[in-house]
Amino acid sequence: MSEPVTISFAKHGAAPSGVLLVLTDETLGFGKETQKLLKPVLDFVARAMEADRFKGKLGGALDLIAPEGLPVSRLVVLGLGKVAELKSTDYLRLGGIAAGKLPAGTTAAMLVADLPTGKFSPDAAAEIALGARLRSYKFDRYKTRKKDDETDPVALTFTLSVADVASATRAWADRAPVAEGVLMARDLVNEPSNVLDPPEFANRAALLTSVGVEVEVLDDADLSRIGMRALLGVGQGSIKESRVVVMRWNGGLPGTAPVAFIGKGVTFDTGGISIKPAAGMEDMKGDMGGAACVTGLMHALAARKAKVNAVGVIGIVENMPDGAAQRPGDIVTSLSGQTIEIINTDAEGRLVLADVLWYTKDRFKPQFMVDLATLTGAILVALGSDYAGLFSNDDTLSAQLTAAGQATGERVWRMPLGPEYDKLIDSKFADMKNTGGRNAGSITAAQFLQRYVEKTPWAHLDVAGTAMGSPATDINKSWAAGWGVRLLDQLVRDNYEK
Repeated sequence: MSEPVTISFAKHGAAPSGVLLVLTDETLGFGKETQKLLKPVLDFVARAMEADRFKGKLGGALDLIAPEGLPVSRLVVLGLGKVAELKSTDYLRLGGIAAGKLPAGTTAAMLVADLPTGKFSPDAAAEIALGARLRSYKFDRYKTRKKDDETDPVALTFTLSVADVASATRAWADRAPVAEGVLMARDLVNEPSNVLDPPEFANRAALLTSVGVEVEVLDDADLSRIGMRALLGVGQGSIKESRVVVMRWNGGLPGTAPVAFIGKGVTFDTGGISIKPAAGMEDMKGDMGGAACVTGLMHALAARKAKVNAVGVIGIVENMPDGAAQRPGDIVTSLSGQTIEIINTDAEGRLVLADVLWYTKDRFKPQFMVDLATLTGAILVALGSDYAGLFSNDDTLSAQLTAAGQATGERVWRMPLGPEYDKLIDSKFADMKNTGGRNAGSITAAQFLQRYVEKTPWAHLDVAGTAMGSPATDINKSWAAGWGVRLLDQLVRDNYEK
């Protein structure tokens, strides 16, 4: 990966170096501290804004190279739009835009956190820092040659000039572990499958012990003894053993039931015997985006010392079509005792989740379970890449997830569940079949999962459109988004920390 970005804070009045970034609104005015800093060039900046027809709209930028009178290589004026209407997600986006304006090879940049009117809160400064950190991510560890216009990676120090350094530093310290969790999830999704197979994924999850997470890794023998035959059936065609990883963070009151997060981790999905078309199959290295999110989330919760008991359980398999692979028409008995007729071996994620959901429910008796999975292409047809599909048996949990999505920008849209859809996955030969056909594909997948949660409050997030290959945003230019880490951290932060 490229060199990391260091976030720092300095008191207003600190001398800038490298690239200087300042803020204005639709009045094109500047705050007092910015005016002091720009005094030698204020008239020049005003003329430049007029000449460029710069309006100060949110997301707009005016780039001035080597302004005479300032000891910086570049001055960037960023628009805020209407300051009174700014939300935390706007500051997050602003940080990403700021980082995106830095030329390759920049080693130092300073953003003056100063509003034309009103005070700049420490939380707003920390959100800008978070956006800058996330935008600066690149996954280039396997590149040995660079293009003519590329430079060698360099370490960047991104400094925010603020009124209260101590408060801004504390606000950032609360967000930095979340940024690390997002980037960890991105790394996992971006890794090629010949590197990140199930045993290696488990090894990386085990590294969370460094931040205080208790990690337990179950191998094929353990899973067979427990009875996770639905999960093992998916992986039986691969030479790579399957794994289930249990991650526990005990930051809450002793004896308090944990909150639980479950992730689908198919490190590569060929579709098995029901093999996928060749075009685009390389993207199936990202079919473990749910498990990547859960791993990143557990890092975030532990590293920021969240006052909650949390468990993350991920089922990690590789779905391959060799002579030992399961076939359409096979019937497997899941950990719950319910039998499943395999109609399509490419409907494999729900088989993994079925066993892991039941295991988590029985072993930990959690307050709720949220699972994440790149489960269906149908959710892309329904929602595109702007929302994840939300399916739930609990209105309170659904409302909490929706609110967390609005707060973080990782939005969810609730989809229906109902007995009418259950009929589509009833089987003639077993308790159920693993696909209900083309119609309502995302819903029948969720109905399948619901059979493994009983009365536990539960939500299923279908992240096929958001975890990988989604459109670039102001805070992410990578193929992998790390989607869900910030959402679920916000869910815990707002509702379950005591």
